[in-house]
Amino acid sequence: MKFNGIDVSKWNVNINWQKSKNNGVEFAIIRSGWGKESPNQKDKFFEQNYAGAKSAGICIGSYHYSYADSANDAVLEAEFCLKNIANKQFEYPIIFDIEDRTMLALTNRQKTNICKAFCEKIEDSGYYAMIYMNLNWLQNYLNKDELLNEFDLWLAQWNTTKPSINCGIWQKSDQGKIDGISGNVDLNESYKDYPQIMKTNGLNGF
Repeated sequence: MKFNGIDVSKWNVNINWQKSKNNGVEFAIIRSGWGKESPNQKDKFFEQNYAGAKSAGICIGSYHYSYADSANDAVLEAEFCLKNIANKQFEYPIIFDIEDRTMLALTNRQKTNICKAFCEKIEDSGYYAMIYMNLNWLQNYLNKDELLNEFDLWLAQWNTTKPSINCGIWQKSDQGKIDGISGNVDLNESYKDYPQIMKTNGLNGF
């Protein structure tokens, strides 16, 4: 089982979602925002991208980019994320994006606790949580087994023909070309039927 998707943010402007769907895009992971609550930190194209993808019949997930420096901070970020995605339906997970270099000053224990705090808050609110990271972060900067026992992984690993570890979604390139999107776009493959999971279990607004 494999589904083809993209992920987008404010850097991908004025997408023609119908063209993208016609070019084989089955799902899109759309950034909702970053950090703690601030009007300036909601992705300014989130609403437009959500509405456009939804109208084209593309399945949708969402991600939140983190700057958290503690578990308490991560809960505040999760609350901001939940506010941004409220009253919407998502066929794909709500994803915690951990990659910011400022977080490398923290211990692996601290960063792992941050991931868990965000994802647990998301799941307690009726959503399906997932964690995005690259292979280097997974192997060196987090307690890998602890996280993978609890949450699905969206793995960024480019310039290879397949992911080197099992993951729910693989981000395989940042150099994709898709009709309806100007410039490069991230390309992904999903290996679970997330829409069925959400609808069967009544998650993510279903």
